[in-house]
Amino acid sequence: MTSKIIGVGSYLPSEIIPNPFFQDHRFFDEKGNKLMQDNATTAKKLTEITGITERRYASNALVASDLGFFAAQKAIKNAQVDPETIDYIICAQNFGDVPYGKNQSDAVPSLASRIKHHLKIKNNYCVAYDVLFGCPGWIEGMIQAHTFIKAGIAKKCLVIGTETLSRVCDAHDRDSMIFSDGAGAVIIQETHDDYGIKAHLSASFTLNEMDYLGFGRSYNIEDQSGTKYIKMRGRKIYEFALSNVPQAMKKCLDNSGYKINELSKILIHQANEKMDEEIVKRFYKLYNTEVPENIMPMIISKLGNSSVATVPTLLSMILNNELPKHHIKKDDIILFASVGAGMNINAIVYKF
Repeated sequence: MTSKIIGVGSYLPSEIIPNPFFQDHRFFDEKGNKLMQDNATTAKKLTEITGITERRYASNALVASDLGFFAAQKAIKNAQVDPETIDYIICAQNFGDVPYGKNQSDAVPSLASRIKHHLKIKNNYCVAYDVLFGCPGWIEGMIQAHTFIKAGIAKKCLVIGTETLSRVCDAHDRDSMIFSDGAGAVIIQETHDDYGIKAHLSASFTLNEMDYLGFGRSYNIEDQSGTKYIKMRGRKIYEFALSNVPQAMKKCLDNSGYKINELSKILIHQANEKMDEEIVKRFYKLYNTEVPENIMPMIISKLGNSSVATVPTLLSMILNNELPKHHIKKDDIILFASVGAGMNINAIVYKF
């Protein structure tokens, strides 16, 4: 017995934020010195490195649990299941619900509980909880759901990834241009056929890498509010990802029993286009082979980095034929992978 995906859904916020949105921002370095480079050049370099030309922000009235609810509704409808039959609702998130214009996170009760409430599920034995695992949170939620199903604890789970990173960005940090909002969700259930999750792997690097992503003060020294924002040590993260993610992907694929030439797609966390391309290049190099054409779908150029939402959103868009150049068909072998705060890495090999 294993578990397989029977329904997908995503929610793309309506507010499209192109790079010129940041034209009048005042950017500083971590020491509080104003960046001398003009913002147009900064945006151009951002696009060259990350691929991002625009991103999505949630409308002012919505919070992360709302986005997760919308994605969950779509996944449930797509799966054609009764919500009352769901055994677990696992919501990957990192910053809780942050109302627009506020600087305090709200995660009690959990976002999963709020989403269950919005879905009007009456079944008290449908367990709802959140996963905080950095950007790999949704994949980790999938692994947990799969484990529950394999153990006979659950038959059907709803796994959601939702985030509003625009609410925790420092407007004076150029890294704020990377982040975005969004949500994705899947329904996963037990199966006794040959399809579904074939292998998975997770790792946490915390000895020397724990502070590569975290919370810190604004780079604007005039800001004395004490509010903290998402901060990342970009070069450290880039080097860490290139050194560790390809090996983790290889270990997961090898554990599955499938060969490198059997892979149909790699659905990797949409963090940075150049970084993702290099990760996949190094992954294939471990097998002494070239990267196949069209193996790695990318949506970061238009959607930015929405953390836990990137992978389920990407999957939903492919399965709903929203990415014309990419398709997943029966018997395709897919490798999911992510890296993020922790520093955490995980991967799943899946047969559709």
